[in-house]
Amino acid sequence: MAGKRKTNEAGSTTGHRDDALRVLGVLKAVTADQIQRLSSPHLTYRHTLKKTPAVRKEARTASHRGALNDLRRHGLSVDGGRTRGGEEVRLLTKDGLAAAGLQLDRGPEEMGGMPKSAGSSGASHAMTVNETVIAMIRPKPDLDLVAGEPAEAIAAAQAWIGAPDGIGSITSYATEVALPATGTWKNPGVGSAWADIILTAPEVGLPLLFIEADNCTEDAAKIAAKFDKYMRHFHRKAKDTDGQDKPMWRTRWSAPAPQRGDATHPPVLLVFHQVGKRPTLQQMKKVAALTREHWQGQGADGFHLYQGKMPIVATTLDLLREHGPAGPAFWRFGREDRQNLFDAIANPRRDAALARRAEEGRRRLAQEAAEREAQRPVCADCGTKFTDDRWKASIAVDWGRGDSHPHLCDDCKSRALEAERQAEQAERERQEQERQEEEAQASKAGGWLGRWRS
Repeated sequence: MAGKRKTNEAGSTTGHRDDALRVLGVLKAVTADQIQRLSSPHLTYRHTLKKTPAVRKEARTASHRGALNDLRRHGLSVDGGRTRGGEEVRLLTKDGLAAAGLQLDRGPEEMGGMPKSAGSSGASHAMTVNETVIAMIRPKPDLDLVAGEPAEAIAAAQAWIGAPDGIGSITSYATEVALPATGTWKNPGVGSAWADIILTAPEVGLPLLFIEADNCTEDAAKIAAKFDKYMRHFHRKAKDTDGQDKPMWRTRWSAPAPQRGDATHPPVLLVFHQVGKRPTLQQMKKVAALTREHWQGQGADGFHLYQGKMPIVATTLDLLREHGPAGPAFWRFGREDRQNLFDAIANPRRDAALARRAEEGRRRLAQEAAEREAQRPVCADCGTKFTDDRWKASIAVDWGRGDSHPHLCDDCKSRALEAERQAEQAERERQEQERQEEEAQASKAGGWLGRWRS
């Protein structure tokens, strides 16, 4: 134990240090509280008997604070100032970023950059990004690790487990990822966007989602300009490993092939957090108006098609925390009502219309099949219904000649033809017999006539 504390003076465990590295590797600027809520949510329900929220927070974050202190002593993290609430923010060093990459199984080019204003006072944007990821994941506690706590703590944990699920885990996310409009993935050029958050969760039908966080401090025009950069990236082509030109983003991320007539670019989610003075609702409406050219679809038979457009969806951090991705927290630009995230980025009206058309088609085909079946001939001999091939053959005309037995099935026709063949053979044999008899009689008559003349 003494040797362990000499190496890790704060007494942290390997598990807690690994937790901290994974979260820091994704979010880059993090508090111990955020690491704890993401990695050990069961601790949120412990220490409920302690007197004040501050004391409870001190207790539940102690293990991860120790892990962060030991990472700092090892040169893997540094202090990044404090949040507006007074919490310490930690950042990764270059060596820490490499160590986090090993934990996440990501190469250096996949780790993303450092968040904007990460080291400045407050780190408010970085904190909003982190809280957005937590609200998207909605980490659930392990009830076995809450056993023995007071009944109200266990009930609270059970209630959270029963609440709607989030999406993915910390490894499903990446932050500050370059979207080059010029340059390369490693060295993006002028005019490139940097995505605040990228979510890849194909296991729940969400292969790729870009997320932008805004504290209501920036002008709406500046936010809208970022979507121009997104579109520049989405339009950019690059050669893939098969030598074919593809949208550049498809050379890095997988997504289903575009649907004909409704091939959209990847969706973008805007999460507003009321930190600044600009009202959230007004920000949403202004950004929607300024980005209309990027998201507005074309009406078609009761639904819209979004060929070449970018689905843009907005919500607030409060709504996201309350409802999660599965709840009615999301407004798709151009639509009236809030939807869950999956419906908001999809085209459910089109899907419903296409499903109705498909069902109508199936019914029509079934009706046509039933009508055709009612017309199917029945063998006049055995009563068996004709096969399709027999039906077709029975009405075929070959140079003016029809089927010899159009009212018989294949088997009965074969038997009839065999009977006819045998009858014809018997007739030929009878005729041959008669001919032979006639010849014999003629020969006999000729012999008698010769003897009479002589």
